[in-house]
Amino acid sequence: MPLRLAVTAAGLITGFAADTLFGDPRRAHPVALFGTASAAVERRLWADSKPRGAVYAALCAGAATGLGLVAQAATRRRPFARFALTAASTWVVLGGRGLAAEGQEMARLLEAGDVPAARARLSHLCARDATELDSAELTRAATESIAENTSDAVVAPLLWGAVAGIPGLLGYRALNTLDAMVGYRSPRHRNFGWAAARADDVVNLLPSRAGAVLTAACAPLAGGWARASWKAWRRDGARHPSPNAGQVEAAFAGALDLRLGGTNSYGGEVERRGTLGDGRAPEPADLRRAVRLSRAVGVGALAVAAVVAR
Repeated sequence: MPLRLAVTAAGLITGFAADTLFGDPRRAHPVALFGTASAAVERRLWADSKPRGAVYAALCAGAATGLGLVAQAATRRRPFARFALTAASTWVVLGGRGLAAEGQEMARLLEAGDVPAARARLSHLCARDATELDSAELTRAATESIAENTSDAVVAPLLWGAVAGIPGLLGYRALNTLDAMVGYRSPRHRNFGWAAARADDVVNLLPSRAGAVLTAACAPLAGGWARASWKAWRRDGARHPSPNAGQVEAAFAGALDLRLGGTNSYGGEVERRGTLGDGRAPEPADLRRAVRLSRAVGVGALAVAAVVAR
């Protein structure tokens, strides 16, 4: 096996372990710094224009990817440095521990009946308007967000790191962050954020489907059913308006015997989604099962990434 590929696999595994043990860096998180810099660029470049938005996305994501390319080139003959930078990059782009912690906290608040606190906390998981959501809708929103973010924050970066090394890790995370910042169909970002949203859709096409397959494979580890997960994914994955989010959300719904989907509001924009799964409406305890499934899928994605990198 070529040394550089073994180094990449080792870096991915070490970075995953760091995220599992320590979570996100507490100070000067590189993703937060990227977001701050991208927001400053947006203030200078914004116009209600798809071409201007495409330039914005290319500049911001290109800068992150270029930084990765420089790091990759600089460590071409320095395997330990390549390993260390791959591990550090993996650590900062993954969000598995943080996602699990948010899911557990939402479960705790909802089990305690603290709906106002749960409404405020939901913003840590997604941009959905929680002002009028009751306990049942908050539980659904959190369960769907855990499923979607398992793909976005764990499966996809690991797979991109496996196939493209440090540039893949940094470039993917940059695009995903831009999508979270400007990819929503608000009046301000409907045109300007179009390129970032479409680019994020493209880079997640394969990872989201890999995440759905891994969800079905890991379903028994969360007390679920692989066959039901596979069935729900194949039947319902395309009902979601996103080409990617519905894949893993449907797989989670089938795995946990839940019914997801419905009507959501984002910044005044109402989005109607199809029904995902045949089960019952999720309850707060199901959030803990979703977290267990998310963690199992993350480990499965790491195993796949390590094999691909080899």
